[in-house]
Amino acid sequence: MSISPNNTEENFSEDELEALENCKSATAGIRTELAKVIIGQREVIDQLLIAIFSRGHCLLEGVPGLAKTLMVSTLAKSLRLDFSRIQFTPDLMPSDITGTEVIQEDKLTGTREFKFLNGPIFANIVLADEINRTPPKTQAALLESMQERQVTIGKNRHELPAPFFVLATQNPIEQEGTYTLPEAQQDRFMFKVFVDYPDYAEEYKVAASTTSADVADVSDILSGEDISKIQNLVRRVPVPPHVIHYALRIVRATRVAEEEGVPEFIPDLLSWGAGPRAVQFLLLGAKAKAVMEGRSYATAEDIRAIAHPVLRHRIITTFKAESDGITSDVVVNKLLDEIAERHDDDKIAPALAGAFNAA
Repeated sequence: MSISPNNTEENFSEDELEALENCKSATAGIRTELAKVIIGQREVIDQLLIAIFSRGHCLLEGVPGLAKTLMVSTLAKSLRLDFSRIQFTPDLMPSDITGTEVIQEDKLTGTREFKFLNGPIFANIVLADEINRTPPKTQAALLESMQERQVTIGKNRHELPAPFFVLATQNPIEQEGTYTLPEAQQDRFMFKVFVDYPDYAEEYKVAASTTSADVADVSDILSGEDISKIQNLVRRVPVPPHVIHYALRIVRATRVAEEEGVPEFIPDLLSWGAGPRAVQFLLLGAKAKAVMEGRSYATAEDIRAIAHPVLRHRIITTFKAESDGITSDVVVNKLLDEIAERHDDDKIAPALAGAFNAA
């Protein structure tokens, strides 16, 4: 394993360094198992794994027929996790997701009491299929689950299983009968991932494999306990101060009201910028990406690699920008070109520097 300039490996025990190597091997194994069923989509799969290892959630956007559901169910098999699929429809109620209390009678005593019946949200991986087809009241049923990892029914709180990961899908083409996700709920998703059409060679393999009698057997690579250990290991990965500053400058540059550090083109292109969760997810995603590659440190390159899925649903373009065909991804590209990795003002207080070195 290569050693970073900051010698951050010294902060890890031998067991943790071994765990890093094991995570790198497990990531390669998961990619191999998914490749038996899913052709291509390497970047999408990696982003899903980064989100899982960061305790985050993903919003997947793509046209029908791109194997989004198959990808998630296959991923659940390779991770030895419980998988639940919820088809969002206009008549879906919050209790259809979270579960409900029913009156149950004890046949011996005749007494009646409320008993909670778990909804489909009680699974490790939950696919919220076509989440924008259900009204906001039902969409909001996911908020507490995603943020607090629990469900509150009446006065009782019910813990969700760990690890817990929500993957929501939406169709970017058909807008009739849909309800746009509120910005507050979109912000709960760590990534917004675009699933694109396969190239010619990949689609040839899809056509050949899905029309034959062969059925791929996917082996499980990691258990829920293994994933929880990786999630804890991700939190232990240190981030050099200049990388934290780099992430901060990128996010703060999206805020039109900021007095300093905002490029001249931003007021014309953005009406609203990203909040603090963007910085948190940039850093956590960079750490997870490092762990997946067997590294004990995160870099600015890791930040750039995940900037688009972290920021594209957290910044709102102006009407003028939309009219000119400028998307949020174009704005992120401009920001990454504009903002330097290091800056003369990148300083850290001594107390914070000590905390970093002791991390």
